[in-house]
Amino acid sequence: MLIADRPEFKSKAKPLTALASEMVADVAGRMTEKNFGSVAVIDESSRVVGIFTERDLMRRVVAPGKDPHNTPVAEVMTTDVKMANASDEVVAWLRQMSNERFRHVPVVDGDGQLVHMMSQGDFVSYTWPELLTRLKEEVGYAYPKVASSMWLMAGMAVYTLVMIGVLTSVM
Repeated sequence: MLIADRPEFKSKAKPLTALASEMVADVAGRMTEKNFGSVAVIDESSRVVGIFTERDLMRRVVAPGKDPHNTPVAEVMTTDVKMANASDEVVAWLRQMSNERFRHVPVVDGDGQLVHMMSQGDFVSYTWPELLTRLKEEVGYAYPKVASSMWLMAGMAVYTLVMIGVLTSVM
């Protein structure tokens, strides 16, 4: 399934953005107010130049004791940002996000302008039902009629063994 096909892609609120020159305290305040875990840091053309996440806040501001009121986002944002396109596969991004340990990915258009921000949670909500459906289909293809016949034969075998045990103990 493509990112653009996800209901979350179509229904999500506009992504939260910030300029690199904004102070961390202001950006963190907006994140808290909107309950967002990340902010896309954009330039004047709405192109993504970084991402500022809760993890950045903890590791690069709080832990080293920086003053969030006097620290610009540019100093503490992640600049090596992975960016997705709406035509990318959900599972490929979920795998990459899991392997590389990041939870948010900006989705950009062909011009590199921010369209949406997707999270692992958005993708996981797709994968569990999809995986269960695929598993059921695969089992159905591999063992269409054999599976039910095997259970019937196994049940008959268990019944036979129980009956033999009962009859042997009675005699």
